[in-house]
Amino acid sequence: MTLTYPPLDREGAEPLWMQLMRALRAEIESGVRLPDQPLPSEAELSDLFGVSRTVVREALRELVQERLIYKVKGRGAFVAPRKTELRFIGSMSGSADDLRESGRRVTTQAISQSLGEADEREAALLRIPAGEQVVRLRRLRRVDGQPWLLVVTALPARLVPGLERVILENQSLYDVLRRRYGLEPAAADRWIEAVFPDAEEAALLEVSTSTPLLGIESVAWTKDDTRFEAYYALHRSDQTRFYVGIR
Repeated sequence: MTLTYPPLDREGAEPLWMQLMRALRAEIESGVRLPDQPLPSEAELSDLFGVSRTVVREALRELVQERLIYKVKGRGAFVAPRKTELRFIGSMSGSADDLRESGRRVTTQAISQSLGEADEREAALLRIPAGEQVVRLRRLRRVDGQPWLLVVTALPARLVPGLERVILENQSLYDVLRRRYGLEPAAADRWIEAVFPDAEEAALLEVSTSTPLLGIESVAWTKDDTRFEAYYALHRSDQTRFYVGIR
């Protein structure tokens, strides 16, 4: 595909590198250049726009900072894949609902469902005695066929009797909690940290143990302050970014 470019304004107040950056950014954002498609080389861009390699490098550096392109040593610059923007970190919508609204295909695999005793962290989050019975769920969520999130959830068994036997494959947990148990989330606290997976977690998420992930811990409660859900999730941050609005 041969593209033509308008000449840069050499008499204008805007620096040449910024004009070049804007021209390339417009191509990427309009879809003229597709994800993982290579950009012209520095030499080619220099000839196309009639500017120095220094100007080209400054424009590309800014596009890297904006995460619109990425560089591969010895191969050049490529258009970065678009990341899905998710709002569930700062809201009570579930991640699956957020993803489906963006048109993605979401599947959930129930790895395990069991009754057990709450450990110290689960007890602290749920404000129950350590050792109280909880239903513990371990699930793997895939988006468009790719592993996306591995989550372990604990819920007080007295609030969700029989949940360990409910078929949760490809179901929204929050929908099940609303319909079967009348549990409606009203608020939640969430903490986010950078972590590395162990060998089993890495295998499930199809990454290496040296791949940084986002660890997300959450506790949710109802309007009457009943804490009903605590989870810890490992999230592949290479596929999405989170949005949190401050008002």
